[in-house]
Amino acid sequence: MDTHIYHLIATLLAIAIVILGVSWWKWHAFISLTVASLFLAIVSGLSWDKIVSGFETGVGGVLGHLVGILALGTILGKMMSESGAGIQVADFFVRKFGVKKLPWAMLLSGFIIGIPVFFEVGILIVLPLVISIHKTTKQNILLISLPVIAGLSVVHGLVPPHPGAMAAIGIYNANVGKTLLYSLIIAIPTAIIAGPIFASWIHKRVVPEGEPELIRVNATAKKLPGTGISFFIILLPVILMVLSAVAPYLHLAAAFVKFLGFIGSPLIALLIACFAAFYFLGFRQGRDKNLLKRYTEECLLPVGSILLIIGAGGGFKQILIDSGVGTTIAQMSENLSLSPLVLAFLIAGLIRIATGSATVALTTAAGIVSPVIEHMSGVNLELLVIATGAGSLMFSHVNDAGFWMVKEYLGLSVKETFKTWTVLETILSFVAFAGVLIINMFV
Repeated sequence: MDTHIYHLIATLLAIAIVILGVSWWKWHAFISLTVASLFLAIVSGLSWDKIVSGFETGVGGVLGHLVGILALGTILGKMMSESGAGIQVADFFVRKFGVKKLPWAMLLSGFIIGIPVFFEVGILIVLPLVISIHKTTKQNILLISLPVIAGLSVVHGLVPPHPGAMAAIGIYNANVGKTLLYSLIIAIPTAIIAGPIFASWIHKRVVPEGEPELIRVNATAKKLPGTGISFFIILLPVILMVLSAVAPYLHLAAAFVKFLGFIGSPLIALLIACFAAFYFLGFRQGRDKNLLKRYTEECLLPVGSILLIIGAGGGFKQILIDSGVGTTIAQMSENLSLSPLVLAFLIAGLIRIATGSATVALTTAAGIVSPVIEHMSGVNLELLVIATGAGSLMFSHVNDAGFWMVKEYLGLSVKETFKTWTVLETILSFVAFAGVLIINMFV
């Protein structure tokens, strides 16, 4: 059998093991992902001494970045919920926008918050707000959560200064300013279609059977914090990250720029926000240190499960890379005679499906397409960056940490996550690519 076909069949069987393990055999997702990783490694011929080390490298790679962020984000969410600050913010949105316009308000929130932060960080910042509004309005959580997720995801995949887009800009030698302009023109209508419009359609057809469990919202707090301080706490990490991003352009002293970069890193920004929450939402609201310690312990216990799942997803992704599946897909795509925009979109999409990482897909595809366009004229490099980014959002599934974060934090089943999150990501991908093709006709 052709090596390429064999690799693809092995990958599909591994993905099937994950899906069947979780939904049919009722394995924990960590077990399913681990077994699927071992299966793929063995059948693809990965040497025995590299199987376990490759899996462990993948687990460490994803958790090294996420473990502190997940823990601190969950603590911040717990403080927002137990103090009633989430309810205050939710009530503000309900009063100002009305229940019917909430999806649009959530889209705007996700889009703005997503510009300076990673998708995973953005999810943890807005999640308490989403759950609070869900509890307050009794609306289907998908109607509230999908627009904010669409806003976060589209800027993560397309808009500089996110690392994937910046890497592709460097590889293609594209102009940052033009890429930012084009990406915003494309990202806004894309997020509208995949966010409020899709959410208004799907929430009538999918009613989640479960409820969000990792963060519980306290709607009975007797003494609520003010609306202003509630907004300040949820936006504090975003403000610090924005300051970090703009500091290099403000002609400040080099030492101060480094300091702002330090406090604006996601881990430190969330840590500072947690201490602000302990004071403003804890001590000033009459809660003592023992109660705050109990809140922290209560919310960190369930995080262990999602950390295991995300870690195993990282291990699965690394086995996919080590076994050569990503390279196989890239080589198959490179042999097709296609427009550079279409080629970049397809290669990034296939690598995303194989590896589960938008950033890996974006940077790998850019590296493959870059030599192809070296001797070509008339290629819009800025649109090529966005086409590659659009492909990197395609069909998120069980090897993507984002898939499991959305599933676990929103209390969805695997089937419900496929019907909502996976479809949303694919809509983002194809609508953004359509936008690239339309703009390419006029510039």
